Amino acid sequence: MAAGGFRTVEPLEYYRRFLKENCRPDGRELGEFRTTTVNVGSITTADGSALVKLGNTTVICGIKAEFAAPPADSSNKGYIVPNVDLPPLCSSRFRPGPPGEEAQAASQFMADVIENSQVVRKEDLCIVDGKLAWVLYCDLICLDYDGNLLDACVCALLAALKNVQLPAVRINEETGLAEVNLKEKTALTVRTEPVAASFVLFDSLVIVDPTAEEEDLATGTVTIVTNEEGELCSVHKPGGSALMGARLQDCIGRAKTRHKEVKKLLDKLIKSTEGT
Repeated sequence: MAAGGFRTVEPLEYYRRFLKENCRPDGRELGEFRTTTVNVGSITTADGSALVKLGNTTVICGIKAEFAAPPADSSNKGYIVPNVDLPPLCSSRFRPGPPGEEAQAASQFMADVIENSQVVRKEDLCIVDGKLAWVLYCDLICLDYDGNLLDACVCALLAALKNVQLPAVRINEETGLAEVNLKEKTALTVRTEPVAASFVLFDSLVIVDPTAEEEDLATGTVTIVTNEEGELCSVHKPGGSALMGARLQDCIGRAKTRHKEVKKLLDKLIKSTEGT
């Protein structure tokens, strides 16, 4: 049987033959991430934006800042509202209409990462205590889906937050209204740098940065988010087969290594854009 036909009829067996040789159909080793590229400032109408490609998976993040009254129970805080959109444009697996289960789960995951990592402190978004605060609407849109959405989303969000420039705001004492100075902008304070690393479980093997096909064939997935200090911000495991002890520690170790790679990439990018 031709390789293409065998892959269609027996995808699991086709895949296992590669795993026996410690490689994958796309030529990568089991612990190898796909090529990652990041661009910032691609959406000129946004206050901050970034485009991330992880292999074929492509996510764009646009951040828009708006005014709002602070929460009643936290008068010195603003808001960060992430939303992940998986349009039919990115893959035939997604349908038009309201957000599906995967998009909702991804949005909740992003909200948890923001909260747990404290990448931006909500106190930093307060303009006038009890009166005015910033709301950062973080829209993450998948343009091409080929697995490992969460890693691409976290990377795109972090790069976009580093790209945000907020205008100076003061309250006019006579009118009580906010006055915005668009000529005077300051960078958003990014307190930590969360980076995600996702793995799939395949029989007794752990494989990094899965494609969409690998996610479909795997028996479980786990996403580990670490910060620059090597601390865990999140461990996201939506069901599937168990991941215990030594294998989990191995994944955490690989996630820390991945953090250094992504941080190096982002630092280089931010440095190059500062010079322009």
